[in-house]
Amino acid sequence: MNKKPKIVQGNSHSDERGTIVFNNDYNAEEIKRIYFIENKDTTFIRGWQGHQIEQRWFSSVLGSFKIVTIAITDWDNPSKTVVKKEFILNASSFDVLHVPNGYVTSIQALEEKSRLMALSDYGLGEIQDEYRFPIDSFLSGTKK
Repeated sequence: MNKKPKIVQGNSHSDERGTIVFNNDYNAEEIKRIYFIENKDTTFIRGWQGHQIEQRWFSSVLGSFKIVTIAITDWDNPSKTVVKKEFILNASSFDVLHVPNGYVTSIQALEEKSRLMALSDYGLGEIQDEYRFPIDSFLSGTKK
């Protein structure tokens, strides 16, 4: 696993006509599927879920989210002590978080009624590559 999760920064421009929010550096060439995630409230943490093969991209389209990533080296028996990396996505900046294959994520809305866009490089059912672990599976703290 040589790639690490990273933010592709977006931006915005405002003038007398209004505001344009954009991300000119994000390349959507690999995307085959798009869906949206809305957590039931800000205390719920959706996780841990990830993929050995599939990549994901996330962008907040309403509100904000905290997404934590963990690299997994042994999918059948993952280590309980891991390094976590935390990312904050806010709809006002249109940043895109790329999570390469080999990672699991947890997703928490930071504002009520937040909506997260999720993009995948595989179609639904195209491969069987979904791994889920209970939210209390991993012990170490977050490294920013």
